[in-house]
Amino acid sequence: MTLKLGIPSKGRLMADTFDWFAARGVTITRTGTDREYAGRVDGVDGVELVLLAAGEIPRELASGRIHLGVTGSDVVQEKIARWDSKIVPLAKLGFGHARLIIAVPKTWTDVRDLNDLDAAADAFRRTHGFRLRIATKYHRLVRAHLKAAGVASYQLVDSQGATEGTVVNLTAEAIADITSTGATLDANHLKEIGDVIHVSQATLFRSLTAELSSDDEASLSDLRAKIGILSTGTPKVTKT
Repeated sequence: MTLKLGIPSKGRLMADTFDWFAARGVTITRTGTDREYAGRVDGVDGVELVLLAAGEIPRELASGRIHLGVTGSDVVQEKIARWDSKIVPLAKLGFGHARLIIAVPKTWTDVRDLNDLDAAADAFRRTHGFRLRIATKYHRLVRAHLKAAGVASYQLVDSQGATEGTVVNLTAEAIADITSTGATLDANHLKEIGDVIHVSQATLFRSLTAELSSDDEASLSDLRAKIGILSTGTPKVTKT
């Protein structure tokens, strides 16, 4: 067997991940054309590069099809129920920072926190006959956050595209989305309210369900030493 390391297959997250490993003596190289998901890992033996969409990495880790993977902590917690029984974070990588927040139109001057949102949602339902719509792709995280705050009269509507545009397009009354600088919110006449739902950054995760041979264990130990992280989690080991 070979220790499989899942890395985002494109964009800034891939480039920053390559740089993070390179700074620690592990060189990751993508080979072939942009359409080919192939590459290699140099600097430690027995590690295979697996290039994946960042959103696919949590499921691959949870299923045990890869041993290690880099993705955002928000994606892991959103996509995997009881994620911490299947996946464990090994290192925060210091890039890909973002906050998951709730935002409403700036014209809602009386809505500043979730108590205000709860009252506005009740009034909206009485006036319009249906629940206030919050557009998001983070259903699990947002629902848990609103439940803890006691907000009830709302419905989540799925948004996989430009979530900030759903309010102006009249397909939602509020949004819950990732933001870095807040510039896009401002451009769409939205304001952030309440506490931050989740603070995310790119993180190196380890699967707790992936099987490891004795050779894989040795490769994992070498990789940990190379990049300066401690052993975490109890792996499932198969005999060679």
